Amino acid sequence: MRSVGRGRWRKAASQIGRSVAVWAVSTVTMLVLAGILPDFQLQSADGDSATTIAVTAGFGAGAFGLLSALVWPALVRLLLLVPALVLGLLVFFLNGALLLLALHLNPSERGAVAPETAVVVAAVMSAVASATGAALAVRDDDAYRRRLYRLADRRRRRAGPPCPATPGTVFVQLDGVGHDILLDAVGKGLMPTVARWLGGGEGRPATHRIVPWRTDWSSQTGASQLGILHGSNHDVPAFRWYEKDRGEVMVCNRPASAALLQHRAAEDAGHGGLLTVDGASRGNLFSGGAGEQALVLSIATRRRSRENRSRDGYFAYFSDPANAVRTAMSFAAEVGREIVQSTRARLRKERPRVSRGGLYPFVRAFATVVERDVVVAAVTGDMLAGRTAVYADLVAYDEVAHHSGPSGRDAEQVLQRLDRALALIEKVAEHAPRPYRIVVLSDHGQSPGETFRARYGLTLGDLVRAGCGLPVPRRARRTRSGAEARNAVRAALRRPVEEGGEERPSAGRPSEPIVLASGNLGLVSFPDVGHRMTKEEIDARHPALLPTLANHPGIGFLLVRSERHGGVVLGARGVEIPLDRLDEDPGPLAVFGPGAADAVRRTHSFPHTADIMVNSFYDPADGEVLAFEEQIGSHGGLGGAQSRAFLLSPIVFSPPVAEGAHLVGAEQVHRVLRRWLSEVNDPQVPLDDSPSEARDSAPFAVPDGGLQDKSA
Repeated sequence: MRSVGRGRWRKAASQIGRSVAVWAVSTVTMLVLAGILPDFQLQSADGDSATTIAVTAGFGAGAFGLLSALVWPALVRLLLLVPALVLGLLVFFLNGALLLLALHLNPSERGAVAPETAVVVAAVMSAVASATGAALAVRDDDAYRRRLYRLADRRRRRAGPPCPATPGTVFVQLDGVGHDILLDAVGKGLMPTVARWLGGGEGRPATHRIVPWRTDWSSQTGASQLGILHGSNHDVPAFRWYEKDRGEVMVCNRPASAALLQHRAAEDAGHGGLLTVDGASRGNLFSGGAGEQALVLSIATRRRSRENRSRDGYFAYFSDPANAVRTAMSFAAEVGREIVQSTRARLRKERPRVSRGGLYPFVRAFATVVERDVVVAAVTGDMLAGRTAVYADLVAYDEVAHHSGPSGRDAEQVLQRLDRALALIEKVAEHAPRPYRIVVLSDHGQSPGETFRARYGLTLGDLVRAGCGLPVPRRARRTRSGAEARNAVRAALRRPVEEGGEERPSAGRPSEPIVLASGNLGLVSFPDVGHRMTKEEIDARHPALLPTLANHPGIGFLLVRSERHGGVVLGARGVEIPLDRLDEDPGPLAVFGPGAADAVRRTHSFPHTADIMVNSFYDPADGEVLAFEEQIGSHGGLGGAQSRAFLLSPIVFSPPVAEGAHLVGAEQVHRVLRRWLSEVNDPQVPLDDSPSEARDSAPFAVPDGGLQDKSA
């Protein structure tokens, strides 16, 4: 009993000592700021002794610390329905208000600070106090444990019964990180946490296994994450597409579109999603059926309320004002880093290169700093609350790789920071009320290459307009591709080739086509035709369009519907192969590797597949594609690393697929994750085949051949 009492006394003394140390450092910080900032004073107009000034600073620092600890959490809870970014900015003003209040409470009434200066002083003091407390607690595991538990203490009390002893599962999606990119980063020492999990270093047994998985033709977050979280990505042909029956363009990262896609997937799969039982969804496009959601796009159009807006995710982050201060400083540093890196690339005349000006530095900073910090904090809170399944998406790498390239130095720096985020999640798991298994996966990779416009001087839309005999911009007409396209049109229409001028569209011409791009995948739709047009109809309407597209050196192949064959793949020099003959003669699909034919056939079966599906050229020698968007790292179609994602899982889980088999398609990844949840807990969703799994057009994995069609 005496030893227990002495232990408690030592812990209490240690905690008091740290509090005193933080108070002392905060006092010194306040004195330094008062000496630097002209609008911040700790003495009267007549002057005071050094002792009086120090006492004033000590009282002010102490009062500010107490207000931050007692009043701040209540203020944050009152503002939790405010969007994360707005709340992050509002933090500074609220923090400054607390400092003004702390100085006002000083009995000597000597402290004075201008309101705008109070914001700066409060931010610096919060950051210094937080850093000091963290540094003092580094070697005290009990203190670290208490600090983590404090974030979830109220959450546990609300939860009622204790959480089960069975393991929970955290799924962390590293958006856009391809299988080979991850292994390359591990080999370079950029991701030591992942390397340790894979058994890096002598005498270290592996705790995780990694397998690649092949995406669908639409190799992008919308299709992949919808399939992973909800078990169905049927009828998602691209990142953006036109739906003729509704007369609307669907965009996966548009809130209204995301909500509709989630609703369709739930109906098709026959269940709510992967996270329907005690789950949390953080930073995702879709909810996965989770009851706890933060930064989830599919609920963004709803009116915010306690039912559809997670309070815990934000509270776990903003309950400490120093978090917002650190994030703001990191945000500013990231903006500066992007400006320096883009300027360096421009001065060195690096190729390929895209514009990185305008608002992009701020978009990058939000993705790599704000979204990361809030999502990781939300995951931390979920683990400390003992939730059964958590799925979080970290989008930092994908955003940077689009503009800097998948293997560039900029992207590698992001991978290093993502590894530190994984290390933090692993550390928190040690202090959670139940064991946790951490699964890391990606939704797709990225393929390098310059843009279609940079190489040929015209966009896909320009080429389509030229193929339809419509006017094109002068910049496009001056390019070789533009001139060749327009001459092909005139030849098909039996009109003379003109050296100059512009062909005027004839009266009564049908409405112009809608041309959309999803990475290196293009979609062409004719909105005035209510059904998906056939090749025969397109040829009758625009005789030169399909030959113009198929013969362009920047295009790999086309998919169109056929009255005779049901569906055909078109290539250069008049190649036309029916879909049911692709296994015998893949034609232009051969270069895209195994599984390409099945992916194309599956997309052909979708109700909202475009009239013309266009996949860019792909060079297997260097893995490059040509993006129809302004991106030098792209994904969305077939070709290269973009279709090769990864799944990194603890070896205590059953293998994702049988030995020799391939993991293919987001829907199959969903079934694997669902199986893993059932191995340690009650199934999140029923384990019997859902409607989407029984659909004849759905692919499945087989040894050595990749995708197979069940109808074959």
